[in-house]
Amino acid sequence: MIAEEDFGSFQGKKVRRITIANKNGLSAKLITFGARLTELWTPAGDGTMDDIVLGFDTLAEYVATNTYFGATCGRYGNRIARARFMLDGTEHQLDRNEGNNHLHGGKAGFDRKLWSADYDPKGQAVIFSATSEDGEMGFPGRCDLRTTYTLSDDDRLEIVMEATTDRLTLMNMVHHSYFNLAGQGSGNILDHEIRLAAPFYTPVDAELLATGEILSVSGTPFDFRKAKKIGADLGALSRVGAGVFEEGGGYDHNWCLDGAGTELRTCAEVHEPKSGRRMTLQTTEPGVQFYTGGYLSERVMGKRGRALCKYAGFTLETQKFPGTPGFAHFPDCVLRPGGTYRQRMVFQFSKDKRA
Repeated sequence: MIAEEDFGSFQGKKVRRITIANKNGLSAKLITFGARLTELWTPAGDGTMDDIVLGFDTLAEYVATNTYFGATCGRYGNRIARARFMLDGTEHQLDRNEGNNHLHGGKAGFDRKLWSADYDPKGQAVIFSATSEDGEMGFPGRCDLRTTYTLSDDDRLEIVMEATTDRLTLMNMVHHSYFNLAGQGSGNILDHEIRLAAPFYTPVDAELLATGEILSVSGTPFDFRKAKKIGADLGALSRVGAGVFEEGGGYDHNWCLDGAGTELRTCAEVHEPKSGRRMTLQTTEPGVQFYTGGYLSERVMGKRGRALCKYAGFTLETQKFPGTPGFAHFPDCVLRPGGTYRQRMVFQFSKDKRA
């Protein structure tokens, strides 16, 4: 089922909100501002439905936020140090939107675009399209973009992000939903149990910039190869981090996934014990940014009058490694004319059976 309604206007143009639902009652709400997921309703073990992604009730709040809730981000998701990179012998200066650095495509990245939307003939998918012009936020090349959300009857939400270019450029799109499997606005996610299929991680400095190192997770708070509570080792992060941890920011790092390639494989498994909700993520990407929302606070009001808090949600942003343009040994993120950037992420939802 697909339904559509108005969701305000942005720069004089209407923003559309589109709902897709499957036969089991799972439903997702999407808006054309940022090709963004704003609601995701799934059942708990007792059958109770709740919205498990963070977001806002109004378009004005999405326009005003710097949280990237639910957005398609690019051209380059994550951070580029000093907002510049070399490509084919030419230095490109990008928009500086986090201190001296570049984050998630800049102040007018893909998350700020008004995308067009079409429907799959079978009624199972919404296809968002947009264009990123040559020079936008400092990136070379005109790029055609597409993000497709498909909600299937086997309770899978698939997100496919694609791009082509007319000139050599960078491309590293990310999907930026924050999840709380107990329900958005229900408190923190520190008791969620998570497993990450990742034997290595990329450490960061005090500006959250990748250092270029690739380190083993063994014996560190970054070891999630066996499921454990998200909050289990937060107190130990100060031993391995820089100043970023002094204010208790929690995790905001890239994990290097097993089996890097172009095929789907398991990235993460998450379980919320009280609700019984489970979520498994598969990806085609080599890395995933696991962020625990340590810089959220009660000052951020979520949907339906529910105030958020520190650690109110977590992200799983499948990606190339952060800072890739500066490190030759990191996965390549160059998009060439005639080629197609494409990444898939598939969320499988299930629940514990309750009497």
